[in-house]
Amino acid sequence: MGLKKLFVLACILLFGVPAYAAQEKMIEGSYEKLPGHEFVYDGKQVEIIEFLSFYCGHCYRFETSIPIIRGTFPRKTKWKTIPIYWGNGSPKPGEAYFIAEEKGRGEEMKKALFDAVFSGKRDIGNIEVLEEIGMKLGLGFDFSRKLRSGYKAKNTGEAILMSKAYGIEETPTLIIAGNLKVTPHGSGSSMDDLRNNAITIIKSILKE
Repeated sequence: MGLKKLFVLACILLFGVPAYAAQEKMIEGSYEKLPGHEFVYDGKQVEIIEFLSFYCGHCYRFETSIPIIRGTFPRKTKWKTIPIYWGNGSPKPGEAYFIAEEKGRGEEMKKALFDAVFSGKRDIGNIEVLEEIGMKLGLGFDFSRKLRSGYKAKNTGEAILMSKAYGIEETPTLIIAGNLKVTPHGSGSSMDDLRNNAITIIKSILKE
């Protein structure tokens, strides 16, 4: 599902229209049930929306947990990454991610951005640094052109609006099955606990 469709769905659910809703039963785990949002599960796959910041150390550490979560439920989850930024952070890393995602290289860009910040101590708000990353990933001149033109600026703006619709106050935050908000704070601030909590919730949903 594209970011625009996700944003529209978030707005629809925020105002309480019960489209695409499934019957919600008791779900195990620690989470906040979001008012105005509907529980959504088609009986086949659980959707997880991950709100992250490429400047966030917790998000960087949580990256190693994502393959474990997805691998625990082969073909049973749909994972969507929504990059946002706080304070003086730049929207440009998010734009870089969306451009790469459009070319099927989103996961590679995600890893490269995190590595640039936390291993390379690079300024990923710098266009030239992002262009260098794009070149290493083989995205070519088209990537640079789109990045400089603001081709995905609308997407980063929609991501911020989505984060407000879901009441995102920390990263990483997971929205599981439409209305179950899972945060590090709610999981003891440990990324391992966040991972285990997410697994518990998903497992409980899949049992329904």
